[in-house]
Amino acid sequence: MNLAGIARHCLPHHLSVMGAVHDAGSTVVLLGPGEPGFWDHIRRQPELQDGATDPLDRWSKRVIGAVASELGAHAIFPSDGPPYPPFISWALSSARCWLSPSGLLVHDTAGLMVSFRGALRLDARLDLPATSSPSPCEACASQPCRSACPVDALTPAAYDVAACRAHIRESDSAACRSKGCAARRACPVSQSYGRKPDQSAFHMRAFLGE
Repeated sequence: MNLAGIARHCLPHHLSVMGAVHDAGSTVVLLGPGEPGFWDHIRRQPELQDGATDPLDRWSKRVIGAVASELGAHAIFPSDGPPYPPFISWALSSARCWLSPSGLLVHDTAGLMVSFRGALRLDARLDLPATSSPSPCEACASQPCRSACPVDALTPAAYDVAACRAHIRESDSAACRSKGCAARRACPVSQSYGRKPDQSAFHMRAFLGE
């Protein structure tokens, strides 16, 4: 078993290996949307059509749970808890994620659109890449994520959730509700990741509790 084999196993489900980290004697493999094509695949799944709550989380638990069983791994999800699994810490330790100038997590291929549907814990220390690339932010001279938020809700020090929600519910001058967070969209790496506007709108509705 290696990361390439896990990636091939996840490919039919439009899931990608977004990073991996050793955790004591085990390996945690982070899984996220495989783009392009994730949302077109997801919309055909039964959880997105049955009208029940939390469709994407239910799909993630069904599919990643099955993948874990097939690979002899243990499935982990961001919603497990409290206490909740340290997905952010794992991501930052994976050599594929960093903190961006806006304070959001940035990924080497997904940019600020990075998200994790779940993880696999394998009871073995898999071989992981020995070196890492620098953060894409280091070569981003303009850093548009720092100025794209219309209400300056994002800073390296804090995220003003109340101001963000108020903007989306009231003026929404940046079309965050229908297209997704303006700061995330501004990231040059995010723009090549392939997330569809209706996918971002789905997440925005969940963020607003709608």
